[in-house]
Amino acid sequence: MAQAMNDDQRREKVRGMVSAIRACMFTTLDGEGRMHARPMAAMCGPDEADTIWFFTRADSPKAAEIGAQGQVLLTFQHGHEHLSLTGDAVVMRDMEKQKALWSEAARVWFPKGAESEELTLIAFHPAEAQYWDSPWGAMLFAYGYARAVLTGRPPMVGGNEKVAFAG
Repeated sequence: MAQAMNDDQRREKVRGMVSAIRACMFTTLDGEGRMHARPMAAMCGPDEADTIWFFTRADSPKAAEIGAQGQVLLTFQHGHEHLSLTGDAVVMRDMEKQKALWSEAARVWFPKGAESEELTLIAFHPAEAQYWDSPWGAMLFAYGYARAVLTGRPPMVGGNEKVAFAG
């Protein structure tokens, strides 16, 4: 039987999931209260456990939406791991941080590099995370299907945890 995790361990699991998965759907609210999601690449600074960074264009709609109302939802998914984070984001320029986070893959969107005048940062500070951890695979699906048919009940596999971040 798996040992229960404490809040610090759950927060560390969330950080590990963000670092491993990286690609997420970044959801903001527009001026009319409609949600707008787009794929983004998350970056974690080595000494900043509770800040997730993103590159964006200074003139992007998401930058304007964050400036007007900074609540953001991030959703990550890989295989049978699912993670959502809610929190606040701010748009900022920090040349040192841009250089520290820069990778050549970002040049696709910012051809002038880390010092591009179009480039700005989004700093996301999570308030709460929720993750689903499921060991689903072909064999477990077959077992789950058989159990559901025979007993009328779904299988009890995987876990769901909520964790708060200091804000």
